[in-house]
Amino acid sequence: MTHQAAIVILTDFAADSAAVYRALGTAQEFVQAGDDVKIVFDGSGVDSLAAIAAPEHQLHDLLESLRDQVAGACGFCAKAHEAATAITEAGYPLLTDNKGHASLRDLVVEGRTVLTF
Repeated sequence: MTHQAAIVILTDFAADSAAVYRALGTAQEFVQAGDDVKIVFDGSGVDSLAAIAAPEHQLHDLLESLRDQVAGACGFCAKAHEAATAITEAGYPLLTDNKGHASLRDLVVEGRTVLTF
């Protein structure tokens, strides 16, 4: 039985690197089990995506292994945190489907179990 999950990363890597690591590790666990997972960076989590998208970052390889699962980052938050350029230059989309923000409701409508980190 396959599962549909959404990993929503709200944490800034600089504030809690373990939470971001566990979020990506959990996503990897779902992928390895053959499940359908989407990763969304929202709130201060957009700072995490901007940081770990840099090739020299210690979590960069893990992030790259999950590139197909990364839906993107909240467009409003990325702009507010001045992380939009780093995120888009790394090839990740800005999600703006909820009045400029990423829609978490859409993840629920898709039937996904939403896990937040």
